Amino acid sequence: MLKRVYGNLTARNPADAPGPSLSLERDGFVLLEAAFSAAEVDALHRDVTRVFEELPADGRNAGLPPDEDDMFRYEMFNRSEVCQQAVANPRILSVIEPLLGEDCHIIANTAWRNPAHHPATHGGQAWHVDGGPHVPLPKGVAWPEQVPHPVFAIGAHIFLQDCGVDDGPTGVIPGSHLSGRFPPGKQLLDDDLQYNGVGPVRLLASAGDVALFVSDVWHRRMPCGDEDQGRFFLQVHYARRDIAQRIRPTSAVNHLSEAAQARASEPRMKTLIGLHPKGFYDG
Repeated sequence: MLKRVYGNLTARNPADAPGPSLSLERDGFVLLEAAFSAAEVDALHRDVTRVFEELPADGRNAGLPPDEDDMFRYEMFNRSEVCQQAVANPRILSVIEPLLGEDCHIIANTAWRNPAHHPATHGGQAWHVDGGPHVPLPKGVAWPEQVPHPVFAIGAHIFLQDCGVDDGPTGVIPGSHLSGRFPPGKQLLDDDLQYNGVGPVRLLASAGDVALFVSDVWHRRMPCGDEDQGRFFLQVHYARRDIAQRIRPTSAVNHLSEAAQARASEPRMKTLIGLHPKGFYDG
């Protein structure tokens, strides 16, 4: 737990933080039930649907077929006033700010609309971490229990429709954010993957719920069942002020002059001056 004092980060008394913040720090995830009213969900559902219908896919995932790329729309708070209001939901901020700081900001904001029974997603995704691990640890080294693990980025799924076990809910492995490692490569599609003897928890949710998870926690979309209804949610990634935004790729938004970009002919010079290839957050 932390807070800003005179521009610097300092430890916060855990007793001053809400219970969901403590759960998020300890387990790597938490579900906030009914964070949005039915009316708010309806407004979000309608406006995110409008963005999908009015704007074509961004084309940020060049390796994806068009029907898969069409499942995503990026920089949603730029495209929807309703989404911009949603990402500032007080219940979300009250939980993440004790972990990221009162000046945390959004680094990515993507809408997901996974069609039911789509062959590319019906089997689920591979286990992964969104960013990091931010504190890498060698195999066999455990994070000390007496030291709270720092949190650098938190993902949020704002559910616009119910997500049940057949819909391929997100699975998270409690405590895996403490591993300092990414999921083992030979088990990326293992439905029973464990960390420290603990297996996956499926984040089942109703429309209006919000799932929060630390970027370092091992998670994936679990396989769908016969009654798959698809998924529809607004994803938000919040991060410490120190972590750069990824709302748009660095090729589109940067601090560089045209001359500096023209001189950057080598890959390392490009990344050195801030022209990075697209990663998880920016597509």
